[in-house]
Amino acid sequence: MSETMLTYTLYLAALLFSSGTYVVITKKNSIFVLIGVELMLNAGNVVLAAFSQFDPSINGQIMAIFAVVLTVCEVSIALAILLNIYRKSGVSNLDELNEIGN
Repeated sequence: MSETMLTYTLYLAALLFSSGTYVVITKKNSIFVLIGVELMLNAGNVVLAAFSQFDPSINGQIMAIFAVVLTVCEVSIALAILLNIYRKSGVSNLDELNEIGN
């Protein structure tokens, strides 16, 4: 991978991370917040895979695969929690959920 390609890949990762941060900050729905967190974690995986191209071992790619597996586990647990909260309260908006808890 050339340095120009690495630069473009890092720009892509920065775009993914910033769009994920925007979604987490602006959206009120809990599912969209989870999608934003997923985008930020995927940006980190893109960076790991890009920098592993310069390393003769495949440690960066193995770490990226491990991070994807952990992200899938996190999302499945978070969705199960959100579904249980929705069943009990009928609310998926984070602000309304905060008001119900008080």
